[in-house]
Amino acid sequence: MPRKQPKQIVRYGLENVVAVDSSICLIDGKKGVLLYRGYPIEDLAEKSTFEEVCFLLLHGELPDTQQLEQFKKELVAGSKPPEAVFRALDALPRTTLPMDALRTGASVLGAIDRSPAPEKNLNRAKLAIASFPTISAAFMRFTQGQSRLPPHPNLGLAANFLTMLRGKVPSPEEARLFDRCLIFYAEHGINASTFAARVTTSTLGDYWSAITSAIGTLKGPLHGGANAKILEMLTAIESKDKVASWVEDKLAKKELIMGIGHRVYKKKDPRAVLLKKYAKALQKKAPDPQLLDIAIAIEKDMWKRKKLPANVDFYMAIVLHWLGIPQALYPCIFAMGRIPGWSAQVMEQLADNRLIRPRAKYVGPKARKYPD
Repeated sequence: MPRKQPKQIVRYGLENVVAVDSSICLIDGKKGVLLYRGYPIEDLAEKSTFEEVCFLLLHGELPDTQQLEQFKKELVAGSKPPEAVFRALDALPRTTLPMDALRTGASVLGAIDRSPAPEKNLNRAKLAIASFPTISAAFMRFTQGQSRLPPHPNLGLAANFLTMLRGKVPSPEEARLFDRCLIFYAEHGINASTFAARVTTSTLGDYWSAITSAIGTLKGPLHGGANAKILEMLTAIESKDKVASWVEDKLAKKELIMGIGHRVYKKKDPRAVLLKKYAKALQKKAPDPQLLDIAIAIEKDMWKRKKLPANVDFYMAIVLHWLGIPQALYPCIFAMGRIPGWSAQVMEQLADNRLIRPRAKYVGPKARKYPD
């Protein structure tokens, strides 16, 4: 039965447009609620692991002990991408951004995959979840003139990435904190990159094309690229005493303050609330503790002036920095976390597919005669 089409109204930026039915993620922006498959983000951050959240998003339910162990084994098997991926990465200039390298890696995985059957998308999702940390860490080390390190079969995804990046196994506290960072990025409804993935999927494009579309969209500074810009901003301010005048100047120039405000959340982003708590726990041991004081002062000032809350990237930038992760990798961290969400959305789109093809309101010149 044909779907009933609503009256055509222009929504710039597609704001508040509902394009799909989805059972994956609920966001209540007025109340500051985020649910993955019905589970509050607060519970998942405190009680779950990234691997468990990946299983939840892909399968719709939390795994039992046996299912989780099998899932982890499958991720270990997928954590070593084919050598063709690394040959392609080695051919890139060292000045290439890691996010561009990750996009290239996804394209190579797609080129190697000679069986585009949609029923294998779950296996592809597990390969992407497992291989993206390996690709990202390997390319970061390449840009620094270091050899890549193989994944460790007995470490979880978070600890493995930090080990491959830094060359030593992280402390349990560091691994758990980074695991939570990945959980916070795992899914967030029909955001720009997820929408890009679903648009590509709606054309019956293959899984890897959809993921490559999503990575390219996520790279933008108004989406996943924001977290890298936030650290630059906080470092430039130098002191919390300079925040008020800095904010005043920014607002006078009508410039964006990265990490403040969100299209959906109106009072609080629950991920930012938790990340601020985790950042406070790290602050005493941090080499530049003033960054958190500056961030909190900006958040308070912007709420007082504009009633705009901090979003997930605002405190994420500080946490990643204090975990010793290079700023150039921040967008890749976002992609590593979001791949289970993208994958779940791709499979949901295919389950009830309709070509996504919006219209534009024409505002150009009326029909005119071509000059003789």
